[in-house]
Amino acid sequence: MLKSAQELGKVSCHICAQVGSIEKHVCDRCHSELHSRKTNSVQRCIALLFASVVAYIPANVWPIMVITQLGVTEGSTILGGVAIFWQMKAYPIATVIFIASVLIPGLKIIALIWLCALAKGLVKMSPKSANKIYWLTELVGRWSMVDVFVVAILVALIQMGNFMSIEPGRAAVSFTFMVVLTMLAAHSFDPRIIWDRVRSTSSS
Repeated sequence: MLKSAQELGKVSCHICAQVGSIEKHVCDRCHSELHSRKTNSVQRCIALLFASVVAYIPANVWPIMVITQLGVTEGSTILGGVAIFWQMKAYPIATVIFIASVLIPGLKIIALIWLCALAKGLVKMSPKSANKIYWLTELVGRWSMVDVFVVAILVALIQMGNFMSIEPGRAAVSFTFMVVLTMLAAHSFDPRIIWDRVRSTSSS
């Protein structure tokens, strides 16, 4: 079996990707601190995921925007906003908001929980498949902010007093926190520990 970079005393800088010796502790190119694995990767990921789940609930229950139309004011949740755009026959916008603001955050949380369980040996999966899932969560996670951008654009464009106006609701803050926390959770997880577990299992 080929030796890993860790076994050879080599490590890739997480800032500039320069490969150097772990004994130096500092990257020769950008002078960042070198570390072979992220410290307490799974524990930090789980803690951030727990916080994101706590923020995910009010983000979907509270109104994300407050609509005033002909003097009548009512709040609209994320799903309510999807329904409004669907009734307006803005099907592409409704679909994008549903996928980016409801489907992707939920699937990302589930995927990261699965990866943490995999890193702990609680479930089994091919490390290559797990690596693809991780990089996919990293890629699509940032698009969850689409709903916040839509609300911001509507608030800026629709301000016509009691005739019709839109203001951000309480859920906008919770939703933003949830997206940021899931991004931090994905960033704190180190997929290399999955390969470490496979290597240690095969060698034992």
